[in-house]
Amino acid sequence: MKPFISRQLQIALRRKIVLKKRLACANIWPIDQKANKPPDEWSGWPEQKRFALVLTHDVESAKGLNKCYELIRLEEHLGFRSSFNFVAEGYNIMPELRHYLTSKGFEVGMHGLYHDENLYKSIKIFHRQAVRINQYLKEWGSVGFRAPSMYHNLDWTHSLDIEYDASTFDTDPFEPQPDGVETIFPFFVQGNSSRKGFVELPYTLPQDFTVFVILKEKNIDIWKQKLDWIVENRGMALFITHPDYMNFNGTKLNHEEYPARYYAEFLEYIKSKYKDQYWHVLPKDIARFWSENYANNNK
Repeated sequence: MKPFISRQLQIALRRKIVLKKRLACANIWPIDQKANKPPDEWSGWPEQKRFALVLTHDVESAKGLNKCYELIRLEEHLGFRSSFNFVAEGYNIMPELRHYLTSKGFEVGMHGLYHDENLYKSIKIFHRQAVRINQYLKEWGSVGFRAPSMYHNLDWTHSLDIEYDASTFDTDPFEPQPDGVETIFPFFVQGNSSRKGFVELPYTLPQDFTVFVILKEKNIDIWKQKLDWIVENRGMALFITHPDYMNFNGTKLNHEEYPARYYAEFLEYIKSKYKDQYWHVLPKDIARFWSENYANNNK
């Protein structure tokens, strides 16, 4: 029905569903206590840090694309770096932006060919798109992928030329495909003689869209609650935000925006409360660390 109803009505309907479901899922969201088990032979993060911190952004539309430079400046000012995942054929991504990101120490990842369809709807659709996805990965020099709307099939994903996938989550019952992987750690998806393995990086903090647009929260308490639990369990805090939904100029918010200062406040919270305690790296860096040290360990 999505193509036939307005975006505002889509959000209103989704809000009703999520608010009802939130009560039923209170035992697994935002924290699923089963997700804190470390991998076998776990020896901790590099530099003896308490937890890993990975920041990612999914750019869903041209509106989000136009806000990327503001988001880059915000993170640079606070001393953070992140990955930006772009939809290859959803809008015009100028090479200058990709080059600017990598020159500044950020990462460029792939967020599918389009954002308005399920890549994993059928194996035929997946393999047809995988050919073009691999072409873009090579052209961009990217090693990471995240599917639109967090659809996933880790077996099929072997067909992509990637070092890591980031299309899963520890717990998020509000996603279209709500099967959480129940871990706040990366894990290796084994390959075979004809298909190489890859590292899976689940997001472990609630998405900004869910917290501020759907649930209409007016503070960052949910983020802080979940982060503190991840730190307590020495896991990976992997975060997804969307420039599409951030309001940087302080004007009146529309039906799918939240103040960008919420994100800035959260980064400040991390810096102040956990100074010198986090291993802050790009997704490709944590994937390479995991591949080198835990490739024989599955979730």
